[in-house]
Amino acid sequence: GAGAKRVTAMAKLLPREAVVESLLPAVDALATDPSQHVRAAIASVIMGLAPVCEKDVTMERLVPLYLSLLNDPIPEVRLNIISHLESLNKVIGVEALAEQLLPAIIELSNDKQWRVRLAILEHIPLLAEHLGVAF
Repeated sequence: GAGAKRVTAMAKLLPREAVVESLLPAVDALATDPSQHVRAAIASVIMGLAPVCEKDVTMERLVPLYLSLLNDPIPEVRLNIISHLESLNKVIGVEALAEQLLPAIIELSNDKQWRVRLAILEHIPLLAEHLGVAF
């Protein structure tokens, strides 16, 4: 858990290539760690990698991780991803966010955990504001 929280700080100090070649494989491993505490910790900081990786790497490498973590069986992991969606929006744009993550977000609006449903409801105005009336 403690190492996961340092991932974003470390990424900001490294060149982009080092982040992609060295740090992202470690993040992949942390995102699938058997410990729910490690997955929750990485889910709380993983969105901070998007600005460092920029749009192309974020779309290719990080968005699949976000989707995986959004489907984690542990509510805390899902909550940590949901609560940081705005920072992802700033990197990939709302159209890509909607295209890639909206189906999972809509599915989570029916989550059995009320805290997950509440977090989704709190982020719907942000999405609606950016997506417009058609949404």
